[in-house]
Amino acid sequence: MTETAPTETRRTLRVAVLGCGVVGTEVVRLLTTQSADLAARVGARLELVGVAVRDTSVDRDPVVDRALLTDDAEGLVERADVVVEVMGGIEPARTLLLRAIEHGAAVVTANKALLAEDGPTLYAAADAAGVDLYFEAAVAGAIPIVRPVRESLVGDRVQRVLGIVNGTTNYVLDKMSTEGLDLDAAVKEAQALGYAEADPTADVEGYDAAAKAAILASLAFHTRVSIDDVDREGITAITADDVVWAQRTGYAIKLLAIAERSGDGVQVRVHPALVPLDHPLAGVRGAYNAVFVEAEAAGELMFYGRGAGGAPTASAVLGDVVSVARHRVLGGKGPVESSYAALAVLPASAARTRYQVRVDVDDRPGVLATVAAVFASHDVSIEAMRQAPAPLGPDGVGFARLILTTHQASEESLAATVAAVADLDAVRRVISVLRVEGA
Repeated sequence: MTETAPTETRRTLRVAVLGCGVVGTEVVRLLTTQSADLAARVGARLELVGVAVRDTSVDRDPVVDRALLTDDAEGLVERADVVVEVMGGIEPARTLLLRAIEHGAAVVTANKALLAEDGPTLYAAADAAGVDLYFEAAVAGAIPIVRPVRESLVGDRVQRVLGIVNGTTNYVLDKMSTEGLDLDAAVKEAQALGYAEADPTADVEGYDAAAKAAILASLAFHTRVSIDDVDREGITAITADDVVWAQRTGYAIKLLAIAERSGDGVQVRVHPALVPLDHPLAGVRGAYNAVFVEAEAAGELMFYGRGAGGAPTASAVLGDVVSVARHRVLGGKGPVESSYAALAVLPASAARTRYQVRVDVDDRPGVLATVAAVFASHDVSIEAMRQAPAPLGPDGVGFARLILTTHQASEESLAATVAAVADLDAVRRVISVLRVEGA
């Protein structure tokens, strides 16, 4: 049996790339080294007409033809059929994408920060111009999660999205768990391997995950959710001791992005949480990502893979490029923004979840009962209470360490409970309060 030759292409589509960092370089590599395959899949030749950079004199990977480099990004987008934006940041990315759309170009972006802050402006512009806006690479790198939520599950009712969407923090927490490193040492190791930036704030403080949570929530619940709507807490307060006690009590600590229906609204948050060791997310190691989706008809679905890096992210970008290019050749258009539900975005205080509270108390009769009574008085039910031996205090007197796990409670009730417990004479300190998710 002989191979069938690819159908001869009948036209050329001009592709412009904005940004030539790690991801941009890999996008250029795939566009040039796989040009024949891409042309066969699209039905048209994809011609790379330029790569916009801030400084054309900087040395770059040889795969990037220096003749394609330009610092005139505005002029470049005006002569392209497809614009790929991998430069990041809010400006000038937003202005350039709006200009590209105005000139009739389809847009592919990996810019989670821009989409989370001002996605509706881009959606509206693309819809008005009748062009595609695709952004698979904006969430979880190579993992196909945007398209399944945006298209495959559009006939279902998503109840909850729970995920590890930041590879840097997952790597850091994994190293703390498996090697006993403290947070600073684990972050430095992530930086040495290129997983974390020189300034890791966006990762360890949860900003990166919050942007991705906003995008997923918007898609899953057909409601506009911005990064400002996301309750955010990073991992900077997590200690090696927290990780040890998590393992002893049957949990792994993960930085989770959570979006869920709550009554007639939606609640979106990012925070470190205890995940039971038998839950699939607990086994996500290193810099990998995983997203767990719960839908009425489809049930539980999990998407897992590399969430960052040049090649994985470029893979997602090229998938979008092929899709929008096919629409140019064959006609048709991808999905537009779906915000018809317009659910109320609820504050963090509306969330109900389980908690684990660790407290050091005086080791004497009646203390357990006193602490339990405070929980009961605030309507927070204790599911399990464990007492563990603790070292002598600074005064040379022994004390007890209590680990209390609650049933579901509101954020507001739990905060009031913890404050009241901390005021008890028998309580030396409240060590930590961590949410329990996925149980």
